[in-house]
Amino acid sequence: MAICDWPAEERPREKLLQRGAGALSDAELLAIFLRTGVTGKSAIDLARELLQHFGGLRPLLEADRNAFCQAKGLGTAKFVQLQATLELSRRHLLTTLQRGDALTSPDHTRRYLTAQLRDRHQEVFACLFLDNRHRVLEFEELFHGTVDGASVHPREVVRRCITHNAAAVILAHNHPSGVAEPSRADEQITERLKQALSLVDVRLLDHMVIGDGEIVSLAERGII
Repeated sequence: MAICDWPAEERPREKLLQRGAGALSDAELLAIFLRTGVTGKSAIDLARELLQHFGGLRPLLEADRNAFCQAKGLGTAKFVQLQATLELSRRHLLTTLQRGDALTSPDHTRRYLTAQLRDRHQEVFACLFLDNRHRVLEFEELFHGTVDGASVHPREVVRRCITHNAAAVILAHNHPSGVAEPSRADEQITERLKQALSLVDVRLLDHMVIGDGEIVSLAERGII
């Protein structure tokens, strides 16, 4: 049976309009994204098949172009559409964060940094540059490394702080292993950066390590 023949309250689009997006299952949300099914399968049936094929929603969203486009019912157009949707989501999180104080919005800060860094396959070191009221000026990825680590240069971090006229900064980097526990090297570079930033009157507020589903704050650990 085609979705258009379902009772109105069971159709994904109508259900979303009546009850909100949070009321929909992963398959229903994906069906709205797909818009149509394929021969012999409704959009819901295809969505369920794709979720099973990729092993869930997150692996589907993180799939590279080749794997995504080879799946039945998908293709380059859908891949481009999905990447644009994901980037819109990340930019929305940044806009939300920019409207307030990064320190009084710790959940927004963590969600934004997680969205930016969690799914990277190599280590990325980034900075949130803040003004004297701790409002976000800019987010930048400064250093990229392998899965074993990134080479972080304090001089470059200081230079970017001066460029943005930042009064404070929050550091962040991901652990591609998924384990957010800070290493001894993480603690050492944090101390070096704190000292370098103090020379130009920039406060280091935190250094967050992004894992798979968790974030460790070095400030909360008492390391900063």
